[in-house]
Amino acid sequence: MKIVIGITVVGRDREGIVAVFTNFVFEKGGNIEKVNQNVIKGLFGMYLEASFTKQIDIKQFDSAIQTLAKKEKMDVSVHHETNSQKKIALFVTKEPLCLQTILNAKTNGLLKDNISVIVGTENTLENIAKKARIPFISVEDKNQEQAETKIIDVCRKHDIDLIVLARYMRILTPNFVWRYPNRIINIHPSLLPAFPGAMAYAQAFERGTKIVGVTSHYVTENLDQGPIIFQDSFKVDPNDTLEEIKSKGQKLEAQTLLKAVKLHLENKLEVRWRKVHIK
Repeated sequence: MKIVIGITVVGRDREGIVAVFTNFVFEKGGNIEKVNQNVIKGLFGMYLEASFTKQIDIKQFDSAIQTLAKKEKMDVSVHHETNSQKKIALFVTKEPLCLQTILNAKTNGLLKDNISVIVGTENTLENIAKKARIPFISVEDKNQEQAETKIIDVCRKHDIDLIVLARYMRILTPNFVWRYPNRIINIHPSLLPAFPGAMAYAQAFERGTKIVGVTSHYVTENLDQGPIIFQDSFKVDPNDTLEEIKSKGQKLEAQTLLKAVKLHLENKLEVRWRKVHIK
């Protein structure tokens, strides 16, 4: 039986840091299956996927690597997929439909995994969380790095496996994204032509867009350019008002996001060479 462990390493870049952690895996009898690394403005991020053919104590492994991380002054986390329920964090701002659609799916038994916490950039959707009896944490810091310091603590406290951006209107930094490789799912309009920003539907309406699409994808440091999971679209009726287009688009966003989340939770997705393959 093969055991696969994912290791993320984040900290200040310096020479030799890759070898430190790959050698650690080899010393523990592991084999490196994947390794990705990035450096942006002196910040180093690496994801190692190590496999072990012999029985390994995950807690002991984590304890040992944390000792090494402290010595090397790096922030390290270990992730091991199990057959038990995954723990989900939903990130929101003020649009309720994606959040409500996922919560409804959980209530109706379409999602078997556990929604552990909802994190908001403001308090607008707190009542929805209260009705669902899910902890709601508001992180309203305007400085995103300060906000993410708090959010990282929240995700660690709840031992989060998957983060879902349910119309979360903030840009996550590499310092956060690198800690959850292929474990953050986002949704956004993918209109033809592309209209960036919060006013995408208004711009599309003004230009007479004939087709509206939405895209769910994994989040990388390149904003909305991560590996695509699922896409859908609808034709625009010439008589549709802007509000009707927005309403149809937001419903499709919620449905498409839910489909992507379900596929991930059912372990049906695999990322290879920046493409998502459905098993």
